[in-house]
Amino acid sequence: MQTPKLAERVLGFALLICKISLKYFLLFVNSLRLLPLLLAVVIALGSCGRCAAPEKRKVKRIDTMLDDYVKSERIAGAAAIVLRDGMAVYQKLAGWADRENAKPMRMDTLFRIASMTKALTSLGILLLIEEKKIGRYDRLARYIPEFAHLEVVVKDAQTKELKKEPAKRAMTIHQLLTHTSGLTYGTHPDIAEEFQKEGLGRALGAGWNLSTRSDSICKIARKIGKLPLAFQPGGPWVYGYSTDVLGCVIEIVSKKSLDKFFEERITGPLGMKDTFFYVPKTEADRLAVLYGSTKDGKSERYNSLVRYPYIDGPRRTFSGGAGLISTALDYAKFLEMIRQGGRLGDVRIASPETVKLMSTAQVATSYTHNLGFGYGFEVSEKPGYMGKEGAGSFGWTGAYGTFYRIDPINHLVIVLMTQLYPNNTDIKPQFWDAVYNALDELQVPEP
Repeated sequence: MQTPKLAERVLGFALLICKISLKYFLLFVNSLRLLPLLLAVVIALGSCGRCAAPEKRKVKRIDTMLDDYVKSERIAGAAAIVLRDGMAVYQKLAGWADRENAKPMRMDTLFRIASMTKALTSLGILLLIEEKKIGRYDRLARYIPEFAHLEVVVKDAQTKELKKEPAKRAMTIHQLLTHTSGLTYGTHPDIAEEFQKEGLGRALGAGWNLSTRSDSICKIARKIGKLPLAFQPGGPWVYGYSTDVLGCVIEIVSKKSLDKFFEERITGPLGMKDTFFYVPKTEADRLAVLYGSTKDGKSERYNSLVRYPYIDGPRRTFSGGAGLISTALDYAKFLEMIRQGGRLGDVRIASPETVKLMSTAQVATSYTHNLGFGYGFEVSEKPGYMGKEGAGSFGWTGAYGTFYRIDPINHLVIVLMTQLYPNNTDIKPQFWDAVYNALDELQVPEP
């Protein structure tokens, strides 16, 4: 008599199935009531991608500031780029590469970067030090014998007349890297006449303008070695031909011209295709016109220097101190490699230790208060100095109105390019301040 029990079990199981089905059926019905609300949420979320991004008022102030410099004719034009964590968070093209011919500024506009060349030459020397082909404290005369018997011009304590005496110590690679070699640009009044007779210093208009010469950089360096110094080697920080002399050392040790060395070891691997000592004739129309500040604060065109010496001219002197041409984007690549410790993407240019030497103050009080000087860069040693930048920020400028900064703490690379010499504007500190004031808006987008 098991059949009734079996039937009861089957009936109980069937009732359970019905209860479960009824529960989920009711849930389904309730969900239908919420369907319009769910659809509204989905539509709203979908449309957010088309909503306008929050207005970046502080970033707009940077744009307005640069545009105002152009409108007031204090500059003809500028190209600016800011990288954060390697991503471009700000780019701006203001005004003209050639104002009189209405040629707009572009991101591939070429600029004379003058002393921004020094960072590449300093890195080149340090790459040879990495390979143990040069020692940091080697005597310069080991590579250029003309620097073996240096003389320094001093003023006689009694007669006050100038006289020459042997240098107290030898000139070294370290001194050249830190601008404590005693070398000036040949314009110091105690030595200016002798430099001028040799076609240097005042004879060049601007002492650093070696790109106009028809000699090789090593021929010029050997000539400098025979001329007197205004300061003792190992003495105060003095700006001058130090980095140009290092360019000659690179040529001697590497057995390559400086332009080829840069191309093989730095600019080529980094893809800096628009960085060179002289502009290829096919790219001549990309070189920005050079202007200069006048007494009334306006910018005036230098007609005589539109093409000379970077397009027309001897094109023979590879000045490691002030000779390169580049673009804002190209130079930003170089700086980002430095910020990342010598590497960009899969390309390793230098060791992290080498970059640390460059960006750490090697001379402090002999340079200036609160700022030190490394192997190629000015270094901020305290936070907050020069605006809001982090401690350990470093960079430099170029005589033609170019400027850059690396801020490791804020993960920043900052580049501003103009073409203005002399430059009597305050565009550099104004741009610098505007960027730091907008840091909260200059963020890398969420992936």
